[in-house]
Amino acid sequence: MSSFAPQTAPRDGIPASSADPRPARVAVQIAPQHAPYAVLRDTAVELEAMGVDVLFNWDHFQPLNGDPEGNHFECWTLLAAWAEATSRIQLGPLVTCTAYRNPNLLADMARTVDHISGGRVVLGIGSGWHEAEFADYGYAFGTAGSRLDALAADLPVIERRWARLRPPPVRPIPVLVGGGGERKTLGLVARHADIWHGFGDPETIRHKHLVLDDWCRRLGRDPLAIERSAGTAFQASRNGTQRGLDWAGHADRLHAVGTRLFQLALAEPPYDLDQVRELLAWRDARNGRPGPVDTWDVH
Repeated sequence: MSSFAPQTAPRDGIPASSADPRPARVAVQIAPQHAPYAVLRDTAVELEAMGVDVLFNWDHFQPLNGDPEGNHFECWTLLAAWAEATSRIQLGPLVTCTAYRNPNLLADMARTVDHISGGRVVLGIGSGWHEAEFADYGYAFGTAGSRLDALAADLPVIERRWARLRPPPVRPIPVLVGGGGERKTLGLVARHADIWHGFGDPETIRHKHLVLDDWCRRLGRDPLAIERSAGTAFQASRNGTQRGLDWAGHADRLHAVGTRLFQLALAEPPYDLDQVRELLAWRDARNGRPGPVDTWDVH
């Protein structure tokens, strides 16, 4: 349950999340492509030492950019290995595809990695989009609508399975839903998610926040119960390089419209960690204190 005061009345054009008292957090996605496992592991460990708050990978089966025949590793087995190699940083997929695993199995996998990590898993989940890998691995692609319907059906199954598992998760696993669809996806966020993640410039994100706020009010949920997350490059990592941007300026603009979790991507080595350092320095200046945020003291 959120400890924040409910937002009883909307303000024209101003998302409820713009007043979110949560501190800013930094998430880095290491794409599990074009690198040997040792490099992925060592980079995860280095990011934790730098003070990154959340470590993401993605749930795909082939590279999304660069050489399509390049190295690529599976999402959840990699997360389990990262859970052993690290000790503080939260970790999860951005995002896992609900179509790729039975929802009861996915719940059990997330619970198991939560125990391996000592309670640090974030279950990022979405409906999937990459038709070529659906076909290559033998999954039915369906339509955008049918995939969203499947996500809507799977989320309560996951919640029920977590309640039945023995041992249960170490703590309530935060659910992150990715996607910006206003008729279905943001309604699912309002019903089930602790975190919403999207991509776009600050005006686009502001609009999505307002739509999500409206869904929350219709469903009787405090909009501030949902942490807002966004790609600091304003685009998904699959769309190409994310080097040389004004990270602090981008983050400031997203913060003003209510974003509190700021994600950037490392697509392939050699990784540019200076962009991570810049975003961490911005986070610490914004929060008025150094170091990573213990998210559980602010929820």
